[in-house]
Amino acid sequence: MSLPDTTRIDRYPTRTAESLPQLERTDRTVWGEIGTPALSNFDTDGFAVVNRLLDADEVTDFAIAIDRLGREPELRLDERVIIEKSSNTVRSIFEVHKLSPMIAELVRESRVAGLARQILGSEVYLHQTRINYMPGMKGTGFYWHSDFETWHAEDGMPAPRAVSLSIALTDNYPYNGSLLVMPGSHRTFVPCRGETPADHYQDSLREQQFGVPTPADIADLAGKHGITQFTGPAGSALLFDSNLMHGSSNNITPFPRSNIFLVFNSVENTLVDPYAAASPRPSYIASRDFTPI
Repeated sequence: MSLPDTTRIDRYPTRTAESLPQLERTDRTVWGEIGTPALSNFDTDGFAVVNRLLDADEVTDFAIAIDRLGREPELRLDERVIIEKSSNTVRSIFEVHKLSPMIAELVRESRVAGLARQILGSEVYLHQTRINYMPGMKGTGFYWHSDFETWHAEDGMPAPRAVSLSIALTDNYPYNGSLLVMPGSHRTFVPCRGETPADHYQDSLREQQFGVPTPADIADLAGKHGITQFTGPAGSALLFDSNLMHGSSNNITPFPRSNIFLVFNSVENTLVDPYAAASPRPSYIASRDFTPI
């Protein structure tokens, strides 16, 4: 276990004993030059929808590949596979670019990694990759949260200079647990109260209880920014800032939802010791290989 560096400055304190007020973000959202029209409102909204990132044939091929991974009996014993508490179904598979050659090729393509380079203004590496499954009738959602709060507290990511790309492999309807986001909320950092438990990731990847905003914070941000929803056909994608407030509800419809989830971090924002945890999470959740892709 590494000891915290008490000499460094933490500009985004969180997981504290006492409640702290919301903080206005001090870092830029867009560090580079936008060359893709779909990203033109990213700075203002904190996200952008990219239509038809994958064509119909690619969607079919990737959907078959991830369905095969989710059904692999031996893989269920792998620590990278997260199982739902209630239904005993696969919720997520991490480090999927090392399990699927197809995804390994996809992440390097300019239509994918190039989007991150435009926003982050530097070379990028993969902080995290995973597949998310939300089966029909029993898929469990994710409560409101900022990814950066967790990546800062538990992984040691210094600044919110990272983006996530969620690529839909099924149609996203307004009623099958599709992602909810608060446009513009990325400009506000919400500190969370409570000390990070040891090995918190083992529970938080199924149901996060630490590192989540209070209902009052959620109500305040929603009142200021409103809520919108990422819907669209399979093959579309959502690129969003690491500090954007987002979440999803349970899927009680017969229509499943699944996506490839890729997190790109700037090579100028590499991880240090966690800011609010005793030790970093495993590398399959937060990579410490900072090699540019």
